[in-house]
Amino acid sequence: MDFAGKCVVVTGGATGIGLALAKRIGAAGARLVLCEPRAEKLAEAVAELTKLGIDARAFVGDVTDAASVEALADFAWEAYGRADAIIANAGVGGPRVSVIDSDPQAARALFEVNFWGVWNCIRSFGRRFQADGLPAAIYATASENALFNAVRAKGGAYVASKHAVLGLMDMLRNEAAAHIEVGVIIPGWVKSDMTRHAEPAMDADAFADRIVPQMEAGQFYLVSHPYNVVRMEERWAEAYAAFAYYAPREEGDAAMDVQMMIESGAAVKRRD
Repeated sequence: MDFAGKCVVVTGGATGIGLALAKRIGAAGARLVLCEPRAEKLAEAVAELTKLGIDARAFVGDVTDAASVEALADFAWEAYGRADAIIANAGVGGPRVSVIDSDPQAARALFEVNFWGVWNCIRSFGRRFQADGLPAAIYATASENALFNAVRAKGGAYVASKHAVLGLMDMLRNEAAAHIEVGVIIPGWVKSDMTRHAEPAMDADAFADRIVPQMEAGQFYLVSHPYNVVRMEERWAEAYAAFAYYAPREEGDAAMDVQMMIESGAAVKRRD
């Protein structure tokens, strides 16, 4: 998406990755609506953006509340005529505890933000984008933990939530109308309120400098940390080895491929 003159809504936009993306997109000419529940943090972020000459407004909201997200959309449409893009970036880290010992309520609370918060944004903004037929974009922040388990232990709820975001966005890009761009942001270790240690995490502004050009190019995977490919190769090498030994390719195996079955069924329906 070309962000010049566009209205971009950023949830979790007052600090860290969200604010860094807002600064970079604002520098490209976008007008911004930042959303987050902490009014004081929002005021500080808007003041910082204003000093940079960026048109930004604040909306105190909660992505876990569908009505609040709908009110956020209303605010953007009233302020700027419409929103052109939503970056569903709000996320939380959650407690570091094993899967077996996790508190179900704490895990569900994490999913409410990291997963259902994203879905609330997709629904509220996506419906409007579908209806008006104008160029638009939907982005969501997942994690390198959506591609492999960077957190190898005591992070089950967080890792699972980020896997879920990737799956949701991958589905969305196949369903959304052609005028809606879809992208999933894959941060590695970036300095933010969520990271415990500043070094050697990537500076948030440097991260945004890598991500925003990919948004402008219309990419789906919006990536930043090169060493991720090593961990991805490790994961998939193990999976490929399992298939090679226990379920190697065999004659006629394509007959059980779900994707081809669905596509062929759709083709039959179109002919009928």
